[in-house]
Amino acid sequence: MSTAISRRSFLKMVTATGAVAGTGFFVYPGKEALAASSAPEEVKYSHCVMCNHVPKCGIKAIIKEGKIFRIEKREGYLNNLLCAKGLSSLQEIYEPHRLLYPVKRTNPKGEPSKWQRITWDEALQTIAEKFNGVKEKYGADKVLFIAGDPKEPRSILQRLAFTFGSPNTGTESSTCYTANEVTSKLLYGKEWYTASSITTPGIAPTPDTNCCFIWGNNPAWAMPFSFDRMRNLKKRGVKFVVVDPRVTPTVHSFADIHLQLRPGTDGAMALGLAHMIIRDGNYDKDMVEMWVHGWDEYREYVRQFTPEKTAEITGVPVDRLEKAAAMVPGGPIIIKTAPAFGHHSNGVNNYRAMMMLVPLTGSLDVPGGHSIVNEPLPVDLWEATYEFARSPELLPKIRHLRADQEYFPVWADLDEQGTIQVNMLPEYVRDGKVRAALALGVNTMMWPQAHEYKKAFQDMEFAVAVDFHENPWTHDYVDMLLPAAVSFERSAPLTIYGRNIFLREPIVKPLGEARSDWRICCDIGTALGLGEYFYGGGEEAEEKCLREVVRTLHAGISYDDLRAASPAPVAIPMKSGPKFKKWELGMLRPDGKPGFTSTTGKIEFVSEFLRERGFDPLPVYREPVYSPVSTPEERKKYTLLFNSGSREPFYTHSKGRGTPWLRQLQPDPLVRMNPVDAEARGIKHGDWVLLTSPMGKEIKMKARLTNIVLPGCVDLIHGWVQADCNLLVSRDFDPISGFPPYKEGLCEIRKA
Repeated sequence: MSTAISRRSFLKMVTATGAVAGTGFFVYPGKEALAASSAPEEVKYSHCVMCNHVPKCGIKAIIKEGKIFRIEKREGYLNNLLCAKGLSSLQEIYEPHRLLYPVKRTNPKGEPSKWQRITWDEALQTIAEKFNGVKEKYGADKVLFIAGDPKEPRSILQRLAFTFGSPNTGTESSTCYTANEVTSKLLYGKEWYTASSITTPGIAPTPDTNCCFIWGNNPAWAMPFSFDRMRNLKKRGVKFVVVDPRVTPTVHSFADIHLQLRPGTDGAMALGLAHMIIRDGNYDKDMVEMWVHGWDEYREYVRQFTPEKTAEITGVPVDRLEKAAAMVPGGPIIIKTAPAFGHHSNGVNNYRAMMMLVPLTGSLDVPGGHSIVNEPLPVDLWEATYEFARSPELLPKIRHLRADQEYFPVWADLDEQGTIQVNMLPEYVRDGKVRAALALGVNTMMWPQAHEYKKAFQDMEFAVAVDFHENPWTHDYVDMLLPAAVSFERSAPLTIYGRNIFLREPIVKPLGEARSDWRICCDIGTALGLGEYFYGGGEEAEEKCLREVVRTLHAGISYDDLRAASPAPVAIPMKSGPKFKKWELGMLRPDGKPGFTSTTGKIEFVSEFLRERGFDPLPVYREPVYSPVSTPEERKKYTLLFNSGSREPFYTHSKGRGTPWLRQLQPDPLVRMNPVDAEARGIKHGDWVLLTSPMGKEIKMKARLTNIVLPGCVDLIHGWVQADCNLLVSRDFDPISGFPPYKEGLCEIRKA
């Protein structure tokens, strides 16, 4: 197929040279600028997804001749600060190398792909034959349904999987966010709305907040829409403690105290702060006495994390630790952290130790603290409903067939929505637990040691991918590739801000034969013989899905109400005003009794859930698998501390690397290093360098010398196919969450 071949050629050129010039600053290939057209302008509204699901910044699109002519911010919308990524979304839809037709492989998997264009009817028939064949021979659970970016189709994908009979749905949240949610459930219990409220990435201080800890987060780059709000709060007296190995723009803008710790030692830092808060009596004694389980055991454990011991572990001077702890008294705290904080081999316990500071200081569900959502709408994380996904109805009958139970029982037992931990995919395929897969927007580079995941897809009996483009590092290992509609070409899912619900209608028609992910899932479900649950597929399936989602909200509104209000939202009023300390009012438990849904009904500083499964119930601190302390011999060969995964202003993970408007802003894969470390290695700013780690792999990046990075550390920018920093990361997963250690380890750099 020529489109796929040209895409491969395009990628070879940009990855080999890093060039943008010559790729064509395309918007409308083969057309004159629409500005020259006398066609009338039409205005439509949507939101941007270039930052991945959130924050959904509002977009006003001006249309000419059926194409988007210009993008502006959407006035009156909750988030409407359009950055370079949002403005470049024009190039995503009109990218000349977009996948526009279904194709099937004509050569063996693992080789550079050769594709043959096929019809949708042939594609759907083949998928049905392959999936039903696996189901009849091995069982429905042997088919994996997995989604990466965008996150938007996850609810319909779950509906497809559960209706088919497989509990094995997975998402890229196996390496993002869900570890935070698992941690909250270990503290408060399985009740999802409590866990998600406390750990949501968008949590932020309010005028009632006394002190905000920005922990491992850089809103200046990762969340610019929230930056001005926090700056205004600082002017009003909110104090800020920034915990980060880097001296980021957020540090310069907000930090009253900067705790520049050694990567991977966050748990020790949190336990040290707890030691000082308890020592000085600055904790909420009523909360501890009434609602904390395991207080004596926890207090005894944190005694060992004296300021001196914490300073020794983290590298942060004692006086800075003391000043940070002294900022806590005076009111509630907020801990604003990263959505994927758990990227450590001890990630859950590090996060537990940190998040215990919230109830410890009386900052749980009070004005200015971490609030639990009031009268939550029954929506899932992806803005549909669990009833629509059929998880309450079907998952209890099939959850015993989960592929992850043996490897990560805590994750599996705490999950009631139906998302397995997919990071052991190579093992699942090796052991016959997965034999086929439907992969929506999946990128093998998201995993450490990506070659093992490529081989897993290659070894499956059948794998079909759905995407915007052909990406050889993933699609060379699948059997079929289907074209997905981009954001401006689709309507599902709903857009929900709190209690405001927007209907997002398509701005333009899908190019070529691209279809929305929701329609694709309905078409596949219908082909599998399950059409009564997928509305017979076809062009109207997406709208019919949304009608069912709105019905299962049970909010007293209809889809037609949303359409009539569009582009404005429909607001769902609360039955009563906001309440605080909801556990005292019996609002968190299904039986209406005071307390939480944890094993003990209290906040478990000592987790009985973990104890029952053979884990240490305390938030124990452990050194990274590879560190100066745990592997001193390796330290002699790999003298720099490894840190990766931070967000950038121009890219979201690997997204946008082939978009010229973004690529010109940062054309090369970068590693940030301190000038002191560079001088010791004869490296100058802009030099190409080679990075190695105990994993035995080597990648080539361009050195950016900056004092942002702590001496002795490096900060690697991820998402570059020609310099995949995850090849330097071990598969030493956190035993509780299964998360990979992207933010710890050892490496070495030399001039190329």
